[in-house]
Amino acid sequence: MSPCMKKILFLVVTLIFSVLIVFSLYSSGNKREVSESFFPRPGEKVEKQNIKASFAIFTNNTKRVFTDPKYHNQSKDAYMEEANIVIVKKTGTVWDNFFKTLPMKLTKDCLTTGTGQIFCGDGSGKLRFFINGIEDRDALEKEIKNGDKLLVSYGSKTEDEIKSELEQVPTVD
Repeated sequence: MSPCMKKILFLVVTLIFSVLIVFSLYSSGNKREVSESFFPRPGEKVEKQNIKASFAIFTNNTKRVFTDPKYHNQSKDAYMEEANIVIVKKTGTVWDNFFKTLPMKLTKDCLTTGTGQIFCGDGSGKLRFFINGIEDRDALEKEIKNGDKLLVSYGSKTEDEIKSELEQVPTVD
C-alpha cells in the first residue's frame, strides 16, 4: 500500500472513530435518568397492575399545569394520559420512578419545572410533600398505591393554604 493510501485510510478511520465518539456522547447526554429499581432484576417476576393515583404541584400558591402532551404517556410502566392522573402498570413503582420519566426534575430538596424554573428549600420557601394528606419528606420513595393523592408544595404556606392545596389534588375512581 502506498504512503498516500495509508494516510487516506488513517484519516477515514479517524473520522469514523470521531463521529462514533460524538454520537455516543450526544446520545448519552439526552437519556433520562431513571432509577435502577424501576427495572426488574434478572429472574424477578413483575406483576402487571392497573393502579390509578393523582398528584398536584404548587409553587408559591400557583398550581402547576400538566396538560401539555410532553408530560403524557412517557413510560409504559407509570404515565399520565390526562393531567395529574397517574396510571401505574408495574408493582413496586415509586413516585420518584414516575417523576423521572417526565421532562422535569424533582428531588426531596428541589423542583425544576419543565420550563426550567427552580424551586429549592431555602430561606424564602420550603419544598414539602404530602401523601393522602399526611406530610412525608420521603414521599418520592413511597410505592404508588391505588387512590393515592400526592401534593408537592413549595413556598411559605400557612396550614390553611396547605389544606386548600390538598383539596385541589384530584380524586381518582
